[in-house]
Amino acid sequence: MPAPGGDGGLPMTVGQWLEHWLAARAVPRPSTLGGYTAHMRMYLAPYLGQIMLADLSAAHVQAMFTAISRQHATAGTPISPATLARVKATLRAALNSAIRAGHITSNPASRAELPPARRPRAVVWTSARVEHWQRTGIRPAVAVWTPAQTAAFLNSIRGHRLYAAYHRIALRGLRRGEACGLRWCDIDLAAATAVISWQLQQYGGHLTLCPPKTARGERVIALDSTTVAALRAHQAGQQTERVRIGDGYHDSGYVITCLNGDPMAPDRLSRCFRQLSAAAGLPPIRLHDLRHGAASLALAAGADLKIVQDMLGHSSIVLTADTYTSVLPEVARRAAEDTAALIIAAGCLIPGTQRRRRPGWRSLRRHVHTMIIGGLSAAHPARQIAAPPSGDYGSQAGSWDSRAGGSQRQSTPLPGQRVRYRSRA
Repeated sequence: MPAPGGDGGLPMTVGQWLEHWLAARAVPRPSTLGGYTAHMRMYLAPYLGQIMLADLSAAHVQAMFTAISRQHATAGTPISPATLARVKATLRAALNSAIRAGHITSNPASRAELPPARRPRAVVWTSARVEHWQRTGIRPAVAVWTPAQTAAFLNSIRGHRLYAAYHRIALRGLRRGEACGLRWCDIDLAAATAVISWQLQQYGGHLTLCPPKTARGERVIALDSTTVAALRAHQAGQQTERVRIGDGYHDSGYVITCLNGDPMAPDRLSRCFRQLSAAAGLPPIRLHDLRHGAASLALAAGADLKIVQDMLGHSSIVLTADTYTSVLPEVARRAAEDTAALIIAAGCLIPGTQRRRRPGWRSLRRHVHTMIIGGLSAAHPARQIAAPPSGDYGSQAGSWDSRAGGSQRQSTPLPGQRVRYRSRA
């Protein structure tokens, strides 16, 4: 397709270039194309479409983002910084293509300033957080179940026909598109492995088979014995459905199917999950949060972070550490106790060596400290020598205390005992 404005050197608007760029762009997934189309229709074309491409400046782009934020705030639906960042990324990609085509020399979108977009960190549904949600209705943006809550959910749906799908997501961390796109030919139940090479995406009311989200998304995952047993039971149930429906059954080859054998849309899997989790009386989470929970459970079980990265199919271990490994309370408590134990163990060593102190060193040190503060000698009582204090006293060792009435009393100190001499008129 020829670029607009190329015939006769006529100038073009930003809207004309965006339409050309979108039509000529080859994207690997329909969902990406759908995101670009939505950004252009809702934001880029209404605010920037009539501006000449050569006249577009950073001030125009900044004014667009300011107007978008104010419009959503007025409507009572604040737009998230993450959505603004995605709109900016779409415009920046289109203008970079215009630079390569020679229509402009710089990218105004790269100089626009947006509020920082922070990825929400998953929190755990502890008993205190559940009580707060039940009392106020306020829930975290991203939350994961505890191991007990996950087990309660799986036990509550054990007889459901989609039990194997949710079991696999909760334990192995599949994305919902990956779970729906898994085929029986990708699973080796004897070797307890599954190959993740495709995912199902829904776009425009149609299902499309696409590659995984990233290159690292194509992976081989290990299946535990409980997952293998759930898949065998699911396979037997699918055979029963095929026999019962008869000629109307469509053998699509997918693991997760509708009753007639057609592949299931990811949105339908999410809707069913919300209904089942609410019926189980558990705090609300998204289906994708089961993926978060799988990483946290693997970490709590002692799995290495690299293994968790490979299980989830992340291209960077930083994403795994920052987003999907929400530390469960018992894991954090165990780490705190291990740290305290390390300090205590180090205090039992003789400084500069690896030799441990004798068990009674603390009590001995306290005893010596008490004697020094009290003015007592640390020597054996038989070796102690009491120096006579100054003042009037008799020739005998001791003290004379003259009291009213003329009575006198002599006190003889015991070995090692501190004596106070007093003299009264």
